[in-house]
Amino acid sequence: MSRISHNDPELSHRLTRRGMLGVAAGATAAALLGAAAPAPASAATTAPAASAIGRGRPVLPPGRLGIQLYSLRDKVSTLGFAPVFAELEKYGYDEIEFAGYTQGSAGPITLARLRHLARDHGLTPIGSHVGYYSDDPNAYTFAQNLDRVLDDAQALGLKHIGTASGPFRYGSTVDAFKRAAEEFNTYGAAARARGMKFYQHNHSDEFAFAADDPKVRLYDVLLAETDPDLVHLEMDIYWAYAGQFRFSKRPDGTPAPFDPLDYVLAHSHRYPLFHVKDGVSDPTNEFGYRMTDVGDGDIDYQRFISTVTHLRGQRLSHHWQTEHDNPTDSLSFARRSSAYLHSLREKC
Repeated sequence: MSRISHNDPELSHRLTRRGMLGVAAGATAAALLGAAAPAPASAATTAPAASAIGRGRPVLPPGRLGIQLYSLRDKVSTLGFAPVFAELEKYGYDEIEFAGYTQGSAGPITLARLRHLARDHGLTPIGSHVGYYSDDPNAYTFAQNLDRVLDDAQALGLKHIGTASGPFRYGSTVDAFKRAAEEFNTYGAAARARGMKFYQHNHSDEFAFAADDPKVRLYDVLLAETDPDLVHLEMDIYWAYAGQFRFSKRPDGTPAPFDPLDYVLAHSHRYPLFHVKDGVSDPTNEFGYRMTDVGDGDIDYQRFISTVTHLRGQRLSHHWQTEHDNPTDSLSFARRSSAYLHSLREKC
């Protein structure tokens, strides 16, 4: 049962707004491709009517709502972890994903204390973002200090440990991505030996085309060259749709439409984690969207989450982390995003 109330007039207004919008990522791609090329099916193509929110079971699986703590870094730095965790418990969150283990928090904190604080507030640490590589040999990255990174992840009881760094260490060619994929396989093997899953979080650039072969999408190289048993993926859904906006044409202008959701459906077991981040469609923006609180934008999360969780035997196989890179009010973002996602119901 949800720990939050659904009697929220503001939320009802937001749901009605979503039903009236109908602005789609697929429509944006169609504008890019021209009238001759039909738009791909998209998670934002079929924004639900207000009456289509549904009265069935919750779209969001129980116990699987998390938040990327990067969104709350301002509050952690001023208030500390404990008050922030108390708020997240109140808002109905189940899990947390770290972006560093201090985030400028008020006063020093140990990993053991951090783990206990999370547990005391009913929050499960599910993953963490760590840098991929650095020129500094002492840097806290996978490439420079793999054992230390994994030691800390184990101390926190994490099931996943990953990076939000792109696989661009060696450049944007096919061979460059193959070299990065090889390193990711190494990190994945080391993580698996400790009972964890290594993952990579995308931005939009991964969906670009290889510098030396404009017919090849770099994200496809990453998928093909990483071992599916060792390297997992955290799709940042917002940035994936930004990638759709930016790279639905090849450099020569020929159409190359894709739907982020199709990647998940084709490789569902490789996506244990998702970033649920929303955006208002804006073709004048270089990424095609302006980031906003979840539920205030045009990405159809009822459809996206429902489609993934309806895969056979996978309703509880994925974890959904809300995120906003620069929220106006981070605690308000966390509260409103949770309320919106908890409100979604499957269509009867």
